[in-house]
Amino acid sequence: MTNKKTAPRPAQRPAQRPAPVVVVVERPVVKPTTQRHGFKVNEFIVYPAHGVGQILAIEEQEVAGYKLELFVINFIKDKMTLRVPVSKIATVGMRKLAEGTLVKRALETLKGRARVKRTMWSRRAQEYEAKINSGDIVAIAEVVRDLFRSDTQPEQSYSERQLYEAALDRLSREISAVQRCTETEAIKEIEAALAKGPRRGPKPAEGEAEEPVVEEEAA
Repeated sequence: MTNKKTAPRPAQRPAQRPAPVVVVVERPVVKPTTQRHGFKVNEFIVYPAHGVGQILAIEEQEVAGYKLELFVINFIKDKMTLRVPVSKIATVGMRKLAEGTLVKRALETLKGRARVKRTMWSRRAQEYEAKINSGDIVAIAEVVRDLFRSDTQPEQSYSERQLYEAALDRLSREISAVQRCTETEAIKEIEAALAKGPRRGPKPAEGEAEEPVVEEEAA
């Protein structure tokens, strides 16, 4: 028998697969939220525990499967940023800046006579701190008035000075934001109001009362 060589079969080309179909789904453009509960992005607000801050954004985050809207608040002077749930603003006491009439009332409060309760300093200190963190501009002005000492009065203790400076800082920052002036200018306005109060001008004459009003603690 004669061996016949079999011709090699031509190599088969792999079958060409059809190009995948790309489906483009157009999603609506979601604009960033700029306002919630009357508070707007870039607005200055008062957060009682920290004072005046600025809303940088209103962002949405997912926490444990739930979507949560947050105010992103920046406190420039403290170099701090807080994220506060939109639903919690009433709980934390966040508010808008005081109206001009309320600022005027706070400045008038500074001109009054200091009122000191006849209680231990530790208890009074707690009350002053509570007023400072209340976010109430008039209550903060009361702390500034009660702890202020002129050149003719005894110097403050270290703890008194700390509370006074904390209250002065909160008050001056809000006045600065409301009146759109510098904090230095706001402090000068506060000091001018304090200087108009009793016992804060020239040194009182001999026999004239110098002590602040002392209030008996309510039972």
